Amino acid sequence: MIRSAVTISLVEQARGGPFVFWDDVEAGIRKAAELGFDAVELFAPGPDAVSVERVRSLLDGHGLKMAAVGTGAGWVIHKRQLCDPDAAGRRAAIDFIRSMIDFGGALGAPAIIGSMQGRWQGEVTKPAALDMLLEALVELGDHARQYGVPLIYEPLNRYETNLCNTQQDGVSLLERHPAINVRLLADLFHMNIEETSIAAGLRDGGRWIGHVHFVDSNRRPAGLGHMDYGPVAAALSEIGYDRYASAEAFAYPDPDAAARQTIETFRRVFR
Repeated sequence: MIRSAVTISLVEQARGGPFVFWDDVEAGIRKAAELGFDAVELFAPGPDAVSVERVRSLLDGHGLKMAAVGTGAGWVIHKRQLCDPDAAGRRAAIDFIRSMIDFGGALGAPAIIGSMQGRWQGEVTKPAALDMLLEALVELGDHARQYGVPLIYEPLNRYETNLCNTQQDGVSLLERHPAINVRLLADLFHMNIEETSIAAGLRDGGRWIGHVHFVDSNRRPAGLGHMDYGPVAAALSEIGYDRYASAEAFAYPDPDAAARQTIETFRRVFR
């Protein structure tokens, strides 16, 4: 059964980005529980922004799980990326992600690599960049294995990366190393831009999909755009997906309303 999750951002530099709750992890967890979400997804500036013990206590106290943790602050704040032509820069990016894997892993949650994947440009060719990315994903996936979770890799739309834009792009990359402990993130917003059919894209991802961002075509909460969720739900059922559908959406018109809109649409689509 697909479970629901909602995002909480603690990253000031990402203000205005696609996250539902902001600034206060305790308030976000409490509101998520009150609305009936199963879990939260946390976007933090680093592994020390809030203690694992505090987060675990808040989750346990409200009967929630941690669905995933984001690593995007490594790019937003520090401008670290996995295709940096400088080896020391790549190592710094990997080390930041490792620290977030440790944070999320202690809570039973995978870490997500999205914006930190970088892009190919200048002296770095696309084949070289993909090799760098895959090498990092293999290492980081192996690091996540100790926590019994995968690493989550997110294909992004063409305006955010020129590496992997579709689910099939992601599958082709991961299949170069079949034992890799990495799964794909299917973000419906990015898929709406890049896939000829979102449902077909989900089928392309198939067994490799390990996380879904549940959002509408305009990055507003599900139900406030033109997304047709019937084929999405059917495709996810067909591939046997049973993990989280997490709301990485703008807090439109405000956080509480966005969260309420999301859970109501989630129940209509998946229940």
